[in-house]
Amino acid sequence: MTDHVTTHQAAEDARNEEIKIWLNGRVVPKAEAMVSVYDSGFMLGDGVWEGLRLYDGHWAFLDEHMDRLFEAAKAIDLDIGMDKAGVIAALEATRAANEMTTDAHARLMVTRGVKTRPFQHPSLSQQGPTFTIIMEHSKPSIPRPIRLATVPHIRGLPMTQDPKLNSHSKLNCILACIAAEKAGADEALMLDINGFVNTTNACNFFIVRKGAVWTSTGDYCMNGITRQKVIDVCRADGIPVYERNYSLVDAYGADEAFLTGTFGAQTPVSEIDGRPIGSGEMGEMTKHIRGLYKDLVAQDALP
Repeated sequence: MTDHVTTHQAAEDARNEEIKIWLNGRVVPKAEAMVSVYDSGFMLGDGVWEGLRLYDGHWAFLDEHMDRLFEAAKAIDLDIGMDKAGVIAALEATRAANEMTTDAHARLMVTRGVKTRPFQHPSLSQQGPTFTIIMEHSKPSIPRPIRLATVPHIRGLPMTQDPKLNSHSKLNCILACIAAEKAGADEALMLDINGFVNTTNACNFFIVRKGAVWTSTGDYCMNGITRQKVIDVCRADGIPVYERNYSLVDAYGADEAFLTGTFGAQTPVSEIDGRPIGSGEMGEMTKHIRGLYKDLVAQDALP
């Protein structure tokens, strides 16, 4: 199969060629947004990031995203160099410079900064953090449901690299994605250390069985904000929702499956390891949850 799609596929937008990017306190044209080859992020993947979406002038669930960014920075002992209000001000300055009002995606990235020598020790990063915000006009445009393939790569234990950490070190997930594409799928379905269904290489994963929504325990996956919002709206709407261990047998027999993430919200899955899921199209429960999530985004924007 050659018609691969990705969970971050967006409609082409020529305006993105002229975007402005926040870089260390300045908003600069895209062509000028460059960092040193000595930067800790480029050299070692030493940094953290956060993704946000702009809906009708409002950054959805901004407080939760700021909390996650600062928690990640604290976990790797990285001083961002500004407080949450300062980060939000930088985000708004970048949005204003790009005249964006809706259907925009922001990626905030903070690294330990430029190193004095090309080696690992964090003490070699002595110039302060590198902080950048890439903001693009971005309307999800996924032409069909996603095909998944199970891969041997797993999300591991917290004492190796905690899967809850939104770090720049994404090679494990990239290798998983490559393996899935080699198998003819779009994205990788990753198991946990015990062989239970966990997450994909880029998104959190849900199935629907007999009117109930299932997802992993959360022990080995990214602490997804959209994931939690889906759990919340299901509970509020009276939909049975379970965070539990379950196997590929349960996933193959699901009535529906979908992915969650900041970019695409809820993305339907058509097949897993060549096995069709439900009708192969977006299911009624997924549509309903999409509506509930859209209402929650609108509610979050209220003063």
